[in-house]
Amino acid sequence: MECKGVYVLMLVLMLVNCSFQQTPPKRKPVKKDNAAIEELQKQINDIVQDLNLLKEEQALQRVCLKGTKFNGKCFLADSAKKSYHTASEDCNALGGVLGVPTSADENDLLKDYLRLSVGRDEQVWLGINDMVTEDTWADQTGGGIQFKNWDTSNSRARQPDGGRSQNCAVLAVAGQGKWSDENCRDEKASVCQFNVV
Repeated sequence: MECKGVYVLMLVLMLVNCSFQQTPPKRKPVKKDNAAIEELQKQINDIVQDLNLLKEEQALQRVCLKGTKFNGKCFLADSAKKSYHTASEDCNALGGVLGVPTSADENDLLKDYLRLSVGRDEQVWLGINDMVTEDTWADQTGGGIQFKNWDTSNSRARQPDGGRSQNCAVLAVAGQGKWSDENCRDEKASVCQFNVV
């Protein structure tokens, strides 16, 4: 019996010895090269930024294929009738703003495009309002507008004429692209504008 105990003890000692021999030696901790890691992170960030720009360009190209381009801008009409604020939010969700013509040529092009897109008798929301200060018309960024195309053909109803009840501008397709002020809650077609990069 003692012999059996000695054999078991020797067997256990041999197993312990073998397990120590099979344990790989501890490696020295790898010293991190911060400059290399920072460079890789910069490359990853650049790739992500390039990918986002490509996605944005692709989305803009799809929008511009449906709309029209002029002077580094792309316009896309929406014939669905909406309030000014809903139309503005929908344009923002697409990555644009309600359209703002900045020249007579741009206004004429927009009028012609809208005639084909939404119909000749429609009024279309523009990204122009005087909500902040009455009679101070601004675009949606709050910047003043340089070009104006208000309808002044009727001496009794020269535009803008709505006072505090009409703070949002529309382009009248039938009215040769002239602008008037309307109640922002009215539901009208709209046109979104995207800057082409």
